[in-house]
Amino acid sequence: MASIVLFHSALGLTAGVRRFAGALNGDGHTVLAPDLFDGQTFRTIEQGVRKRDALGIPELMRRAAAAVELTPPDSIYAGFSMGAAAAQYLALRRPGARALVLMHAVLPLAALGATQWPAVPVQIHASEDDPWVEDVVVAEFARATSATVFRYPGKAHLFAEQDHADYDEGSAGLLERRVRDFVRGSLP
Repeated sequence: MASIVLFHSALGLTAGVRRFAGALNGDGHTVLAPDLFDGQTFRTIEQGVRKRDALGIPELMRRAAAAVELTPPDSIYAGFSMGAAAAQYLALRRPGARALVLMHAVLPLAALGATQWPAVPVQIHASEDDPWVEDVVVAEFARATSATVFRYPGKAHLFAEQDHADYDEGSAGLLERRVRDFVRGSLP
């Protein structure tokens, strides 16, 4: 089974993220879902973004790196929205990453200070018209990494976040099945 590190969105470590981690754990994986927000959760993305900005990106990346210090080097990194950035950063910078799952966000390689992606398989999930996800960034990152990209109908950003207004049960269920299959397929 795999070691998976699952990072939360700007809403914080919500019940929805814990439930998603529990589903992966139920498949027999060891799942770590670090709390980067000191126990705070938020109802809106805007509130969470204010928390993110108050902490600052360097501090969030420091917290993410500290959270994985004791995890196996061949962990699978996954993240929702803001947490996708932490997962992407660690899959790039921490040698041995097994796979990467990006949900609701993708950063360009240049934003990570890189020009090349390591041999780490990538899966990307986003709504077709998500205002927070740039199509060109998804396409460029997918080309650079040979990522598998799944686009879902609509413009909801956090459609897999169970207690958020963007939640879409059908798309969320399909995303979860695809992630679980990808994780199983990433095992030796």
